[in-house]
Amino acid sequence: MLITTYADVVLLALRCRNDFAPDPGRSPHRDLKAVERQLAAQLDQPVALLGDRAPKNTIWHCPVRAAPEGPILTDAQWADIARRMVAAAGLASDGDGQACRWVAVRHAEDHIHIAATLVRQDGRRPDRGHDYRAVQREARRIEADYGLRRLKPGDGTAAKRPTSKEYFKAKRQGRDATAREVLRLRVRRAVAAATDEAGFFALLAASGVEVRLKAGPSGDLLGYSVALPGDTNGQGEPVWYSGSTLAGDLSLPQVRQRLGTLTPEPVPARPADPWHRATAATERIPAHLTGSDDRVAQGQLVALGGALDLLPVAAPAGLRDELEQAAVAFERAIRSRITADLDSARALRRSVQMIVRDPAPADGAGLAMLLDAALLAVAYARHWHRTHRHAQQEAAAEQTLLHLQTAYTRIAGPVLDHFAHRTPSLQTKQRLALHLQRAAPEHAERILNDPAWDALAAVLADAETTGHKAATLLEPGPGPAHPERRPPPCPHPDLAHPPPRPNATPPAHKPKQPEHAPPRSTPPLQTRSRPGRGTADHTERTAVPRLPFRRHGRPVPC
Repeated sequence: MLITTYADVVLLALRCRNDFAPDPGRSPHRDLKAVERQLAAQLDQPVALLGDRAPKNTIWHCPVRAAPEGPILTDAQWADIARRMVAAAGLASDGDGQACRWVAVRHAEDHIHIAATLVRQDGRRPDRGHDYRAVQREARRIEADYGLRRLKPGDGTAAKRPTSKEYFKAKRQGRDATAREVLRLRVRRAVAAATDEAGFFALLAASGVEVRLKAGPSGDLLGYSVALPGDTNGQGEPVWYSGSTLAGDLSLPQVRQRLGTLTPEPVPARPADPWHRATAATERIPAHLTGSDDRVAQGQLVALGGALDLLPVAAPAGLRDELEQAAVAFERAIRSRITADLDSARALRRSVQMIVRDPAPADGAGLAMLLDAALLAVAYARHWHRTHRHAQQEAAAEQTLLHLQTAYTRIAGPVLDHFAHRTPSLQTKQRLALHLQRAAPEHAERILNDPAWDALAAVLADAETTGHKAATLLEPGPGPAHPERRPPPCPHPDLAHPPPRPNATPPAHKPKQPEHAPPRSTPPLQTRSRPGRGTADHTERTAVPRLPFRRHGRPVPC
């Protein structure tokens, strides 16, 4: 792995070797300060010759770091890497006698610093073009040539990484995350929770973020900047970050576009439980990822990312850190070059906003149910990104699965134990076992021997007391074939008062299956879900009780 980041700077301290001076690192009797001045003067000679015509920014700086677990490279290998980097950046190609002057500094085993003058020997400016992308492509080739850990290629849609200055500042202050990363998460949560622009800025202020608005001559709001209290520069002034510098989708026009799709809707006479609604909307994401066009699929991923951003707010304290890590990881998976159809995911966004105002019940069943659906949706997101060759987004979804699986395991165990303690009579269990054997004969024996069978029997018995038929609930529900192994489902909350079922017919066709999806020999046990009236993209459906049957092991790639 080679991590390359660079920026134009004005002043640079050098302690290195080049073709114009002896190597200070190899000569312990040399005055290092004098060598630094000598090297700086030699680098600046082309700039000094230009006088007043010299450009404002004259130094190009590029740190190159290898992964800690990689091999230790020799000086000769690092020198070759440096030559390839400056050539890729358009600064000093092989055989160019008028190229920019540059030096490479190695003061640790795992990385070097490259500094170059942005004026060629002939006084012209170098043709850098898209040097950032060119350097990244060369880094991927170097990783392959030297057997280093290979990074995933990107598509230019990732949020800006913290600079080394920001990273070391946070480290000095004893903070785990940089101000940029903290602000990005808080702004994302405010966007996910807000229903209009005024509410967005109010939520930012309530989260402890300082907000500065930018207005045009007409008084119209053009943009905004945010800062963390106490994060100041050398002059004691707040360090401001505009929304667009935190992430491209956090600029004010992008925020307005997301909020503009949340049009008011009529209030139903009997509002559905927001946890049920969020779960039902999340369960529809796999069908969108396999059966809808790319714009709709991208919109579903944006909405799922917003849901993950808000879940830590509504979750018990013991799960917040894990869920926050899942949200941070999935943030990379919600952006691509595909324009999102945000209007297609209104149901999930509205229901999650309601969840923030109605935290998880004491038994945690609502959160466990939603996490189960989110696991399946993220697994589909990973497969969708894989088919579209979104390498970084696929890796982000994979990392998200690990955090969600950990969070689910922590909350599902107590929920299942709660239902197991209410196990029905032996006669009832035997009758329910007959229904199970008829509905899923190939899986019945394994389910009956599973420790969660008592919890499943308790849920089925409760459902029967409210008018549901156990035989109907046990029938496998329709849905797209999953490209991954299904993560463990969880019990449905509040089964004593399940929401009413809308009267509607099921969809006339099934979503198409993803390419290269292997046949699943052990499909998960699901309950049926029935769509409400209207189109699948804009209708919020009510969930039928889910069954507490656990499958062991986390999702594995197809």
